[in-house]
Amino acid sequence: MKIAVAGGTGTVGVHVVDVARAQGHEVVVLSRATGVDLVSGKGLTAALQGVNVVVDVTSKQTMSAKASVSFFRTVTENLLDAEEAQGVQHHVALSIVGIDHAPRSYYAGKAAQERAVRGGPIPWTILRATQFHEFASQIYGQIHIGPVMIVPAMRSQPVAAHEVAERLVRLAEGDAQGRARDLGGPQEERMADMVRRYAKSIRSRARIIELPLPGAYGKALRDGSLLTGADADLGNQTFGRWLD
Repeated sequence: MKIAVAGGTGTVGVHVVDVARAQGHEVVVLSRATGVDLVSGKGLTAALQGVNVVVDVTSKQTMSAKASVSFFRTVTENLLDAEEAQGVQHHVALSIVGIDHAPRSYYAGKAAQERAVRGGPIPWTILRATQFHEFASQIYGQIHIGPVMIVPAMRSQPVAAHEVAERLVRLAEGDAQGRARDLGGPQEERMADMVRRYAKSIRSRARIIELPLPGAYGKALRDGSLLTGADADLGNQTFGRWLD
């Protein structure tokens, strides 16, 4: 099978590429590094020649709802148009658990992405996963005042990016199924504690302060809306094992 990975150089994308190749699939990486601009669409249609399925794990570093919606809507529409032109049979998209309860900030873009996939011309599968272990390192230092770092009050259920990649490849190998079962990590963590443990692991002396964010978005981060339900599948690697 020929699989194209949109965002194949990112946190999850590199794992998807590795897993797919280990399973014997031919992999096409869709990124600027390989001459494909997913935002402008340059090089995209040609890159999808002979591709059977596209796995979209693109992401954008932003907390702006407007920027997130613009990015994910544009990229998804470009992918679906190119897939239709080349006869791609299946579109697999990675989304986030609980975004129905918090369609704000970055999550607004993921909600827009899901709507575009559902309304598009290509048979689709959407996998919602919880935050990756790497999220603690990504959020570290984003908001700081001198040596004090601010982390939003958030209940998380971190999952290994490699385990997400394994699930995505299995889904890509099968028929389109709409919403797949959610995937989360094996145990709940508080994001501030995760960031503190990460900071300690890199010998940082930064003081980590947990701060509740206002509004419906902040409430969803705190009240468990972004955790998996009883019918979800759970990964095996804990945050502690990943950190080690």
